Amino acid sequence: KWRLHRPNEPPSPEDLQGVSIIKPLTGVDPHLYSNLETFFNLNYPLYELLFCVQNEQDPAIFIVQSLIAKYPNADSRLFICSKNVGPNGKINNMVAAYDNAKYNLIAINDSGMRMSPETLLDMVSALTPKVGLVHQMPYCCNRKGFASAYEKVFFGTQQSRCYLSANFVGINCTTGMSCLMRKELLDQAGGMSAFGKYLAEDYFFAEAIREKGYQTVICSEPGMQNCGTYSIGEFHKRLIRWSQLRTSMIPMFIIFEPLSECMMLGVLASLAVEYMFDISPLAFFLLHVLVWFLLDYILMQIVENGSLPMSKFEFLVCWLLREVMTLYLTIQSHRDWTIVWRNRKYRVRWGGIAEEIV
Repeated sequence: KWRLHRPNEPPSPEDLQGVSIIKPLTGVDPHLYSNLETFFNLNYPLYELLFCVQNEQDPAIFIVQSLIAKYPNADSRLFICSKNVGPNGKINNMVAAYDNAKYNLIAINDSGMRMSPETLLDMVSALTPKVGLVHQMPYCCNRKGFASAYEKVFFGTQQSRCYLSANFVGINCTTGMSCLMRKELLDQAGGMSAFGKYLAEDYFFAEAIREKGYQTVICSEPGMQNCGTYSIGEFHKRLIRWSQLRTSMIPMFIIFEPLSECMMLGVLASLAVEYMFDISPLAFFLLHVLVWFLLDYILMQIVENGSLPMSKFEFLVCWLLREVMTLYLTIQSHRDWTIVWRNRKYRVRWGGIAEEIV
């Protein structure tokens, strides 16, 4: 609560730097038009929009051209090209826009993200002289269906808990869904092209900037995901892919991640208190789960900044499903080290370097 929904004191208007916002696109979904339109209506005096698609057949081109025509006074450009600088298709898509950016501040926002009018100003305000990168904690817009509620509960509880805790103790937890960074620092690390060998380019952006002596901080506004196509199965694939990437970069996560989860921690703690204090393990486990559940409910209300857009029963069902599926998804992520991302297959070596499987 101390960190979220508390806007930073903005600099004076004459001190605001220009921002180049890079939007990598591939394909369309039902929410793409409305998501992109939010970036044409930001309350910020000096920014440009750089849209990137890989080829002339991409249907996202029509959406972008429609918005550029609707907002002729907006500083926006469309790049149709893809430089092959490594196996990371997102980096390949963005390199041309990065190389042609006008401003020293670079923002990267995925196609499924929405942005409120004040968010960019808040991100720039957080970029104090000692800060090199500002990132948004991932969250979700309200959408219809159980799959949407399930995804929202995950990002409002487990993801938020880990994200805020890691940021508090100084662990790199940066995600590339929405972040703002100093271009000069990235250029000193070789520019965007140097990160094409990684799939988790966001993590390595932050690592390179931290190595220069700068901090990475969280924006006070969560990043609002609003993808138009979603399902529980696709979301589970996403979680498995993330787990594979995390363990390839930090192998100790293989052991420590399961031990940070409610059910696994509850079982181990219950056995421990039975052995040491002769307390009923079942009673302790149920109390542990109840307290964890209540704390997660409070946390999600803080992230939501108000009452939840679902009933308590729906939250309970989503929360229980996420908790009981955790161990299964973790096991699945370790069964096969082949990562499938946007219909392409990769193998990630220790240290995060990726190789595409042809």
